[in-house]
Amino acid sequence: MSITKSRRIVITGVSRGLGRALVDGMIAAGHTVFGCARSAEAIAELRKRYPAPHGFAVVDVCNNAAVGRWAQRVLSEAGPPDLLINNAAVINRNAKLWQVPAEEFDLVIDVNIKGVVNVIRHFVPAMVARRRGVIVNISSGWGRSVSPEVAPYCATKWAIEGLTRALAEELPSGMAAVPLNPGIINTEMLQSCFGAAAADYPTPEKWAVRAVPMLLALGPHDNGRPLTVGH
Repeated sequence: MSITKSRRIVITGVSRGLGRALVDGMIAAGHTVFGCARSAEAIAELRKRYPAPHGFAVVDVCNNAAVGRWAQRVLSEAGPPDLLINNAAVINRNAKLWQVPAEEFDLVIDVNIKGVVNVIRHFVPAMVARRRGVIVNISSGWGRSVSPEVAPYCATKWAIEGLTRALAEELPSGMAAVPLNPGIINTEMLQSCFGAAAADYPTPEKWAVRAVPMLLALGPHDNGRPLTVGH
């Protein structure tokens, strides 16, 4: 796939952090972006900054019906995405596993695993019908290793690694599914774990300078490969 050809790109979790940095980077590179997030305020700002042909919607990826309605709108207006990036995720507050409240554990599972599958369920059939496109599920270093007090988050990202590699075996030739470890980035999520030490790591904007061209260069030869930005 040419990295200069204009693409249709779908990104979840675009209100802040890596998702927002990807929106800015992909549009700056000449591509059309459709994004979602739960924050109405953030979506309103994105719509003002990036009007049509781009599109942004208030969608909770945990809500399968809402994801389905959003996907139907995007597919009818623009067609299947060339690149689908499942970025939306949350992390538990630092705590030993047995101290994580059931409601908080459920939310991490619902967003980080079920939300990813909801998006795949409603966008990927159109991509499969065309036999073209790349699905990137954002993983983590904690999808390949572990740390204390983030067990629920680790569990979800290990799940994303396995889910994505299994999905890769189900896709037709010409497509790819990739679990992508973004590396350690100074986001609000990292700050919740690392505190002030998060400032030692790159900002999402600096990260996107490397991540955007890497994502745009992905193709069928990457199917099923667990990759890391910068590697």
